[in-house]
Amino acid sequence: METITLSQLLEAVDGQLLDGFSDLDTPVARVETDSRSIHPGVLFIPLVGERFDGHAYISSALEGGAAGCLTAREQDRLLPGKFYVKVDDTEAALGRLAAWYRDRFPIPFVGVTGSVGKTTAKDMLAAVLGVKYKVLKTEGNHNNNVGLPLTLLELDSSYEIAVLEMGMDKFGEIDYLANIVRPDVGVITNIGDAHIERLGSRENILRAKCELLPHIKEDGMVILNGDDPLLLGLAGKTPVPAVYCGQGEKCAYRARVTGGDGVSHIHCRLTTPNMDREVKIPALGEHMVYPALIAAAAGERFGLTPDEIERGISQFVPTRMRMNILHRGSGITILDDTYNANPQSMRAAVSVLADSQSSCKVAILGDMLELGPFAPALHAGVGEYLGEAGIDCLVAVGQLAEQIAQGAKKSGVPLVIQCRDREEAKGVLSQVVRPDCTVLVKASRGMKLEELTAKLLELTTEA
Repeated sequence: METITLSQLLEAVDGQLLDGFSDLDTPVARVETDSRSIHPGVLFIPLVGERFDGHAYISSALEGGAAGCLTAREQDRLLPGKFYVKVDDTEAALGRLAAWYRDRFPIPFVGVTGSVGKTTAKDMLAAVLGVKYKVLKTEGNHNNNVGLPLTLLELDSSYEIAVLEMGMDKFGEIDYLANIVRPDVGVITNIGDAHIERLGSRENILRAKCELLPHIKEDGMVILNGDDPLLLGLAGKTPVPAVYCGQGEKCAYRARVTGGDGVSHIHCRLTTPNMDREVKIPALGEHMVYPALIAAAAGERFGLTPDEIERGISQFVPTRMRMNILHRGSGITILDDTYNANPQSMRAAVSVLADSQSSCKVAILGDMLELGPFAPALHAGVGEYLGEAGIDCLVAVGQLAEQIAQGAKKSGVPLVIQCRDREEAKGVLSQVVRPDCTVLVKASRGMKLEELTAKLLELTTEA
């Protein structure tokens, strides 16, 4: 973050400076929402959640060196030499500050949303655009009302482009985040079943994702998945030009998989208005053509050559726990995809497992959350797909995963083991891992199946 003054802060958040402090030139060099991460010159913003209220830590943050704070609560006492800025709502004020700060930087912004693959698309966009520009990108799961503003506040004059991921689980959230970002290029990766519990249907999920569209700059564009029927239905209806990516002939940016080694990469033929060539994607799964196409479309928009786009794709590195390929001794491969899960991403991950060249293919799958009344059928569908894909063994973890197990048995998976929780699953891993084996580990974030990945690493040796 580049330093701003208290006077600028007051303007940005529409706040009121409480009595006892008058130096409007006081510098603010950083923003923190965690009182344990305080450094001199920091602005502390206390957030309020269902189980916590950051206002309880204002005094400790200020005593720890923070220059001042925002507050939506009355303060019994004001520490001398510290500023207190009264606002209506601290989270909303953080958003206003980020929107104000964003306007200080005349660089392009790319906003990415979608039901499945938005983090992978964001990482691929950053890899490709990073060949030519210094890119600020969303890290980890900082794609919400708090994480996105904090990411924007990391901007400084050295950055030349920003790629920001936007998540949601209800109406209004994409509208809020996109209004802060106001992207030059918008991306919607697809429309799936994630968060269908709250939104009720894919059509409603489409409506929620399309909250991005009005906030794209007038001279901007939106990149859409042309193989998604709901997104294809937006053709001719978007407020800015739409570019479609996919494997269908109607897509201006097309790709088809031409090969791969089943271990570390795939090859595909990438065809765009400016290039037609074979490229190597350092990841597994046919679904990886979509982030590559999205990045190619954005790359051409921002002046990259075909060689630069190809080089960027080859430098792609996924976010941790996003289909990370871990090679172990005795020919064992672990596919760590524990970051999150929904029915579409589950099937894509199982497809990657099915394509492996190992003699034994094991799926360790846990509950997919936020599916509401659709959950039993959607979990059973994943189980049935395991049999269709030729998976040898399923370890189902969790209550909802019982439906995956039932579907797997019905579809003929040879070995199905059902576990109540992670601890029970840890006890069976040694029974299913063998030489020349590929193991997929995947579930929703709340299941914390990365603990099973860690256990698998204990049970195996380094390659």
